[in-house]
Amino acid sequence: MIAIVREGISTEGLEELCGYLTSQNVQPHVIVGEKQTVIGLIGDTTSIDIHLLESMDQVAAVRRVSEPFKKANRKFHPDDTVVEAGGVKFGGGNFGVMAGPCSVESEEQCMVIAEAVKKAGAAVFRGGAFKPRTSPYAFQGMGEEGLAILSKVKREFDMPVVSEIMDARDLPLFDDIDILQVGARNMQNFTLLKELGKTDKPILLKRGLAATIDELLMAAEYIMAGGNECVMLCERGIRSYDTRTRNVFDVSAIPVLRGLTHLPIISDPSHATGYTRLVAPVAYAATAAGTDGLEVEVHHDPAHAASDGSQALLPEQFDEMMRRLSLIRSAVAAPLEEL
Repeated sequence: MIAIVREGISTEGLEELCGYLTSQNVQPHVIVGEKQTVIGLIGDTTSIDIHLLESMDQVAAVRRVSEPFKKANRKFHPDDTVVEAGGVKFGGGNFGVMAGPCSVESEEQCMVIAEAVKKAGAAVFRGGAFKPRTSPYAFQGMGEEGLAILSKVKREFDMPVVSEIMDARDLPLFDDIDILQVGARNMQNFTLLKELGKTDKPILLKRGLAATIDELLMAAEYIMAGGNECVMLCERGIRSYDTRTRNVFDVSAIPVLRGLTHLPIISDPSHATGYTRLVAPVAYAATAAGTDGLEVEVHHDPAHAASDGSQALLPEQFDEMMRRLSLIRSAVAAPLEEL
C-alpha cells in the first residue's frame, strides 16, 4: 500500500502521519520525489482502513500495491534511482559501460585491458577473482590475489571496479571493490543477499538462469529490505531450448522492468550470447531498448583466456562498439523533429 502525501505538507504533519501509520503496525517508508512525496507502507496492511487514511488532511490518495516487491517497486518510488560507484552514475538518464576480462589472470593482463577499455570510454573495470564454474575442475579464479590486482587497476587508472562475490564470509576481502556482483547462480542465495543488504556498497544483481522477472525483483527486495537500496538489476540472458547461443537475451525485460521498478537496469550481452560476433549487435539492441548500462567482456588474447574467451571482444572491437553505441544513444534520445 502507498499513501500519496498532499502537496505542501509540513514536516510536523508528515511526522504525525508516519506516527499514526507506525501505530497501525506497519513500517512507513518516505520517498520524496521531484513531483510528489509518497509513503510506502511495509507490513500487513489488511487492517488499515483506506477510507479513514484518505480522509486525513495530510493524504491526497491511497493505493494498494498488489506486487510482493515493495522497496523495489516504482509505485513506492516513482523517480528513477541513481546508483553511484566511484563517481560513476547509473540510472536516471546516466549510462555507463563496465568492461574487462571474465577472469583476472595476472597483473599484466589486467593493466593492458584496463588501459584499452578506459581509452575506449568504459567507466568501470570488471574482472572475476572468484569464479563459479559448472565444472569443479575448471579455473576457479585467483581469489584474494585477484582482488589485490583489481585494487591496483583501480588506483592506476582511476576506475571503479566490479567483481563477483560468492560467499558472505568473503565480504571483508571486498573492501576495496566498488561494486559487488551477484552472479546468476547466486541470485537466490538468500543468505548472501541478506548480508549484502547490510553493506553500503552498490550491488549488481544478475538475473538467474531460469528466473522470472518477479523473482529477480524479489531477490533485489531481499537486499533492499536489509537497508541497502543501491541495487542494479542485470539482464544477462535466460536458458532456452535453443543451442545456437549460450543463453537467450530477453530484450523485452528492459522496458518491462522500467515500468515495474525504479532501479537501474544493466545488460550483459557477453553471457547472453556466448559468442564474440553476437556481443555488439545485442549491446546495440539493449541500448536502443533503454538499458542504463552494459557489462561487456574484453580480452587482448581471448584464444588463451582462462575462461569465456569465446565471448570476449578484442580491444579494437570494443572500441568500435563503443563508438556505435554513442550514435545509438544519441538517436534514441533525440527529438523526432531532429531525426
